[in-house]
Amino acid sequence: MKKSILFVLILLSCGTLTAQQPFSGEQCITVKEFIYQPEDVAFPSCHASTIAEIDGGFIAAWFGGTAEKNPDVGIWTSRFIGGKWARPEEPANGIRGDKRYPCWNPVLFNSGDELLLFFKVGPSPSEWWGELIVSDDNGISWSSPRRLPEGFMGPVKNKPVLLDNGVLLCPSSSEHDGWRVHMEMTPDFGMTWTMTEPLNDKSISAIQPSVLFHPGGKLQLVCRSKQSSILTSWSQDKGQTWSVLSPLSLPNPNSGIDAVTLSDGRHVMVYNHLKSGRNILNVAISDDGINWKPVALLENEEKGTEFSYPAVIQSADGMIHITYTWNRKLIKRVVIDPGLIRAADFSADGGWPEEKL
Repeated sequence: MKKSILFVLILLSCGTLTAQQPFSGEQCITVKEFIYQPEDVAFPSCHASTIAEIDGGFIAAWFGGTAEKNPDVGIWTSRFIGGKWARPEEPANGIRGDKRYPCWNPVLFNSGDELLLFFKVGPSPSEWWGELIVSDDNGISWSSPRRLPEGFMGPVKNKPVLLDNGVLLCPSSSEHDGWRVHMEMTPDFGMTWTMTEPLNDKSISAIQPSVLFHPGGKLQLVCRSKQSSILTSWSQDKGQTWSVLSPLSLPNPNSGIDAVTLSDGRHVMVYNHLKSGRNILNVAISDDGINWKPVALLENEEKGTEFSYPAVIQSADGMIHITYTWNRKLIKRVVIDPGLIRAADFSADGGWPEEKL
């Protein structure tokens, strides 16, 4: 009997019988930092960040004020130059005439010649409109805001993508007649616009798509929904028409996501792997846009905390840059080295940890 007990203890010490640990993916994360500290800004609340690469570094933007929907909420930016984030500045607000409206969901895009910053202005998502400011000096100074044509939002949360025909494809959505996804296209970086019809009827509530690239010019969108799953659709004609939205295997707690196609053809998604709540934030990877594997667990805290609305890009040096809302108080950046990714398998490698109660 004593020999049997000793044998079991030896096996446990060697790890043979240890319980399987949830996947964390820490080995691929090279940077974790806040873009600013609370004492650096006058606003207590922030949300909906975006990031773009610029000459010599990066620029991030988000909306900030006393609280989402309040009229004092403006668009804030910070530039990362020389290895340091600058004190945030407010290049846009919602003052229009004698009234001030809240600002929402900035989206950055570097065209190569200009830096574009799309954002929304209005009392609520069902009533807002799209605007655009432009910088020709990497975000040091900005143009006056220009309102987009009636009914156009521009990219509603996630970055646009430049197609090989020179069209900037802007993933968009509306909330005035149910939650409905559509695509907006501009061939001249915001001067003229066209849009598709809604891709879903009101029986499916979906917004805030991201666009992925596949071989042969095929495009894929992934988006937030109220259907408890991330939804997807496909296009074979440069985004003009799309297949019916259908669920992926990944859950969605009605919270924003973002995704990017890497230079090696793989796809990375940042999302909350939950059916409800926003207290866990995850990164997954896929070869085909359908089957996804865990990459990294960015946050995992108690219910009631919030880590949400991620943005993700790949920089010229190949690194993956992610920004997201940290408890509505700060914007956090994480950098992932794709060469260090060791993707797990949801079934074989423990998957994500159980959510904390």
